[in-house]
Amino acid sequence: MKISPNRLDRVFMAHSAEYEAAAIRVLRSGWYVLGNEVSSFEEEFAQYTGASYCVGLANGLDAIKIAFSILGIGEGDEVIVQSNAYIACVMGITMNGATPVFVEPNQYYNLDITKIESAITPKTKAILPVHLYGQASDMEGIMTIAKKYNLYVVEDCAQSHGAKQNGKMTGTFGEVGCFSFYPSKNLGAFGDAGAVTVNSAKLDEDFRVYRNYGSEKRYYNRIVGTNSRLDEMQAALLRVRLNHLDELTNERIKLCSNYLEKIENSCIELPQVQRSCETVWHQFVIRVNNRDAFIDYLSGKGIGSIIHYPIPPHLSEAYGYLGYTKGAFPIAEKYADTVLSLPLYNGMTQEEQDYVIEIINKYEV
Repeated sequence: MKISPNRLDRVFMAHSAEYEAAAIRVLRSGWYVLGNEVSSFEEEFAQYTGASYCVGLANGLDAIKIAFSILGIGEGDEVIVQSNAYIACVMGITMNGATPVFVEPNQYYNLDITKIESAITPKTKAILPVHLYGQASDMEGIMTIAKKYNLYVVEDCAQSHGAKQNGKMTGTFGEVGCFSFYPSKNLGAFGDAGAVTVNSAKLDEDFRVYRNYGSEKRYYNRIVGTNSRLDEMQAALLRVRLNHLDELTNERIKLCSNYLEKIENSCIELPQVQRSCETVWHQFVIRVNNRDAFIDYLSGKGIGSIIHYPIPPHLSEAYGYLGYTKGAFPIAEKYADTVLSLPLYNGMTQEEQDYVIEIINKYEV
């Protein structure tokens, strides 16, 4: 049996008629940029998250980059971010000229709030929590610290569509929630797409102006903005998937509950879920020593896997100029050496998952 780490085709096939109808609707409309599909998706996604407003953008990186620009964070400013996050969120900071200040993650792979205050300096302007692998960060704790030090909070929700803490959804705690709808996300488009959620009418307007060349009226440019618009086709397709998102999330929860219950191998460290912080299981991430040998073992049995992520941002070549060396953030580095994402996708059959579990339980060092 061959099992890929992810399958995107099965979500499409499960609702193919709806997706095809949405695509044809857009093609026949004759309106392909910033039309009814985008505005409808923005309203529907805002309602889903509980945010006051949603603004569709071209991708998740743009969401972070534009957020910090609109908040006035740039040269000479510092932004706190966890050291094990995907590098795109760090790029959203540095593209504005600001400096990332890394803080280690906790055992749930999210920002360790007990380490935030010691990283705050007079230059600190914001905190960027990343809801990694689909689990909500401890946003209540983060917001308490942010209010104490008068800091902005920009949430990276690229992997947490629908995740909650105490019933409140990610993307609605801070000033801005930044979402990616890359095809592999829980709420995935069929190409690049992104959005922000905000509760401020002014921020809503600012994002709308910024995404469209800084223009609030055609050919009248208020600021130097950019071209970062969610297009009509992606918005229409996202509306279909959003309509099924709860059922898709419940399917992932069932799959991951099965993994947690049935994987029994002392070589494997299973993921934990923090009390009060719900996860939507974007990834099912285990930890294993001698990871390369384990990957080879799985591959030999026809099972694919992915490392999220093998190089923490502070050790990447792109951020060599920050001057960090190995050992600077040992927890993030340990995670980078041991994490592994098991096969997980909507439409995964019981037979496929049972096979993965059987093979993992037979693994011996």
